Amino acid sequence: MLDFLETFLAVAAAGSFSLVARRQNVAVSSITRKIDALESEMGSRLFHRSSRRLVLTDAGEQFVPRARNVIAELAEAKEAILAQDAGPRGLLSVTAPTVFGRQHVLSAVASFLHRYPDIEVDLHLTDQIVDLTEQRMDVAVRIGLLPDSDLYATQLAQVRLVTCASPAYLAHAGRPASVADLLSHQCITGATPAAQGIAWRYPGVNRNQPLPVQGRFRSDDKDAMLQAALKGLGVLHIATWVACNHLRSGELVALFPQQERTAPALPDMPCIHAVRLPGRSHATKARLFMDHLRAEIGAEPWWDRLLHEPAVSGAAA
Repeated sequence: MLDFLETFLAVAAAGSFSLVARRQNVAVSSITRKIDALESEMGSRLFHRSSRRLVLTDAGEQFVPRARNVIAELAEAKEAILAQDAGPRGLLSVTAPTVFGRQHVLSAVASFLHRYPDIEVDLHLTDQIVDLTEQRMDVAVRIGLLPDSDLYATQLAQVRLVTCASPAYLAHAGRPASVADLLSHQCITGATPAAQGIAWRYPGVNRNQPLPVQGRFRSDDKDAMLQAALKGLGVLHIATWVACNHLRSGELVALFPQQERTAPALPDMPCIHAVRLPGRSHATKARLFMDHLRAEIGAEPWWDRLLHEPAVSGAAA
């Protein structure tokens, strides 16, 4: 039956008996017999056949996702049994956003490889949304509102923002006493409305709408905005996971830590997820890595906990 299901999905994707036969290096009659047997077993026609084309029937359309699920479950069950006998091994492909990958995923990969010496990891860092099927990726880390899909998702953290500036900027411009004072400060903002996103919004302030802050430096790149803040060009409002290391070192100072720590998250605040495809042969390794990544980040992400703690250097604010 498994062979029939795999053949059915191959024919549904190719839209041709002969093309599937050539790919599998078998006779066309071998493919048609499998489809005939499956249709007989299901008690329904799965394809409309003619001399010119082959298309799925309504029943066939409905059966495609069910067939995929059956194959996926069998593949995961098989890998789980093999993993119990031999332990996890082999290649795992992971993709993540560039800055988040460098700052947070890479360290988790390192500890994961130390824990599982028979696993290899290919880490791909890109800010493009990767099609896991097309690129043959096992796990993707994604930041943003997660659309409905057939991916299995594990939430790693909710994005929280911090308003911060360098000690040099604060020594020159003074420290804003309230969020409203930001309107009279140099603020580092996105160069386009799309890049501005959720920045400069504070629960209960300005009806939860972005403050109309201004500044002499704008960029669409998170790292460029971070570097500008470190060089004293202004106040930055950015995800805690971006600024965390510099907050810990004292190179940046959180301006409203109490307010930002206790304020409820805005309703449309994005989250960080790890996602994987169902049915990949590497499902067990993917689950292990997603669980490991979640444990490394913690129930309260370590970068958010920095808002509770003084900077290492005790830099003046």
